[in-house]
Amino acid sequence: MCSDSRLGWLRECFRMFGCSSALIFTSSLAVAQSTPNVQFTDITAQSHVDFTLQNSATSNKYLIETMAGGVAVFDYDNDGRLDIFFTNGALLSDPMPHGKLPDKSDKKFWNRLYHQNTDGTFTDVTERAGLTGIPQGYYSMGVAVGDYDNDGFEDVYVTGYGGNILYHNNGDGTFTDVTAKAGVRGGDWSASAGFFDYDNDGKLDLFITRYVDWTFKNNRYCGEKPPNGVRSYCHPDNYDGVSNILYHNNGDGTFTDVSQKAGIANPHGKGLGVSFADYDGDGWPDIFVANDSVQCFLYHNNGNGTFTELGLLAGVGYNEDGKTFAGMGIDFNDYDNDGLPDIVVTDLSNERYMLFRNEGTGTFRDVTNASGLGAATLAFSGWSTHFFDYDNDGWKDLFVAQSHVMDTIEKTSPNLRYMEPPLLLRNSLGHFSRVLAGDVFQRNWAGRGAAFGDIDNDGDIDVIVSNLGQKAYVLQNDGGDRNNWVGIQPVGTKSNRDGIGARIKVVSASGLTQYFTVNTAVGYLSASDKRVLAGLGKDSSAKLIEIRWPSGIVQKFEDVKARQYLKAVEPKQ
Repeated sequence: MCSDSRLGWLRECFRMFGCSSALIFTSSLAVAQSTPNVQFTDITAQSHVDFTLQNSATSNKYLIETMAGGVAVFDYDNDGRLDIFFTNGALLSDPMPHGKLPDKSDKKFWNRLYHQNTDGTFTDVTERAGLTGIPQGYYSMGVAVGDYDNDGFEDVYVTGYGGNILYHNNGDGTFTDVTAKAGVRGGDWSASAGFFDYDNDGKLDLFITRYVDWTFKNNRYCGEKPPNGVRSYCHPDNYDGVSNILYHNNGDGTFTDVSQKAGIANPHGKGLGVSFADYDGDGWPDIFVANDSVQCFLYHNNGNGTFTELGLLAGVGYNEDGKTFAGMGIDFNDYDNDGLPDIVVTDLSNERYMLFRNEGTGTFRDVTNASGLGAATLAFSGWSTHFFDYDNDGWKDLFVAQSHVMDTIEKTSPNLRYMEPPLLLRNSLGHFSRVLAGDVFQRNWAGRGAAFGDIDNDGDIDVIVSNLGQKAYVLQNDGGDRNNWVGIQPVGTKSNRDGIGARIKVVSASGLTQYFTVNTAVGYLSASDKRVLAGLGKDSSAKLIEIRWPSGIVQKFEDVKARQYLKAVEPKQ
C-alpha cells in the first residue's frame, strides 16, 4: 500500500519534473501481481466471434473515428444463454462533402448480433434479426438494453452520430425499428444510453448522453502542421457542449422528451458515460454522467419527476484538486461493501481514474490515491469499466478497457502509448492493486466498449471488449468459480420486468454482506447482463438475500444454497 506521504511526493515530483519522472515512479508503486488461481482466457477464435470495429479512419481526423463503439451482452431469445451485440462505424469519405451521410452498406460496417449456441460457440444472426443498421445509415456509437414494454423480451437502443434507433424485440429472433413511432430518435451526436425507471411507475425510461456540437463541416485542424508536426483528433474544448436527453415511457409504446421539465437539459455537458443508482437511499434512482473535461453531473432524483444537479456540492464534479478530467467510462456501484453506491470514472493518462467513495451524508470523497487506484492508473487511458468480483471472494474488483484517444500520442508524448493492455485491479478490503490474470493483460489493444456477464453460466463473470480497428476479444473467466457464488435473476411484476433499480443485499453464511443495484448501463457505450452474481468465498450458502424492488416491495430468501442462479419473481402485494 502506498502511504499518503509517498503519494504527496509523487504529486510534487510530477509538478516539478514532468510526467516522465512521475510515471517511472508510479510504475514502481503499482507493480502487477500474478493470480495463478484465476486466469482469463482469450476464447475469441474458438467462440467464432469474428468482429472488427471499423472506424473508417481518415486523414481529416474526424472526431467520431476515435470514440466508437459499444458492446452489449443479453439473452435476446430467452434460451438461458447470453448473446453479444456490437455497434460499428460507417464508411467516411476523406474528406466528407457537406451533407453527405456515413455509409453502412458494406457488410464490414454492419452492427453485429451473435447468438450463442448450445456448445458455447456463437453464430452471426445480424441480418436475420434486422440489426445491421443499413437502412438508417448512422455512424453507430453506443447500445442500451432493456425490456421497455414489459413483454418479457429484451429490446435494444443504438445511439450514434446522426440519430438513434430503438429496436423492438418481436420475440421470434427478429427486431423491428420503432424509433419514429416511439419518438426517440434523439439526434446530434449521442453516446452512452441506459434504461431505468426514474419515477418508479413500472415502465423503463431512457436516458441518453450527448457529446459535443461537432459536425463534418465544423471539424477543425488540431495539432501541428507538417512537415514538423502531426495532425491529431481535436480536444473537446474546441466544441460546445450539448444537453442530454431524458425520455419518459408513456406505457403505450411511445416516449415523451421530458429533459427540460425534469431539469437535466444542461447544455454545458459533454457526456460520454452514464450509470444509475440510488446513492442516498431515498428509494429513487439517481444519475451520474461522466463529462469530458468539464464538470461531471450528479442528478439527484427529487421523487417528483424532477432532478437537481449536485455534482459540485456532492464532491463528484471535479477531482480533489478542483480540476476537471476527461470522464469517459463509469460504474455506480458499492466497492467497499458498506451499502452505499460509489462512483468510478475512467479518463486519460496523467489524470488517474477517479474513485469517489460515498460518505453516506449525500456527499462523496475522492479516494483515488488512498485506494491505490491513482498509482495503478496514472499512466493509462481508460474507457469501459465495471466493478465485479472476478474471483468470487466477496469483494468487487475493477476491469478497464484501455487505449489512448490519440492514435498519434507516441509522436507527441513518447512516454505514452496509443494501444494499452486491459487493466484488472483486485480489491482487497477496499484497496486496489494490479493483477495479471492471463497473458491478455500483457497485450496491447485499442480498447473501447466492454460488457460483462456470465457467458458460460458457470458462476463467474466473463468480459467482451470491442477494440478500435481491431478484432474484439472474448475473455473467459477460468477459476473464479473455485470460490462459491450465488446468482440472482430478477423478474419484476409491479416493478419493471427487468427489475432495473432493485437493490439487493446478500449476506453469506459467515456474515460477509454485499450490496448491488440491478443495472445494465455500465462502462462506456455498453450494456451488461442484468443478473447479479455475488461471490461467497468458501461459504456454501447465502444466509440472506434481500431484494428491495423499485415498487417498494421487500422480498427475502433465507439459506440459499451456493452455486445456483435464483430466479427471483417480485411478489404481487
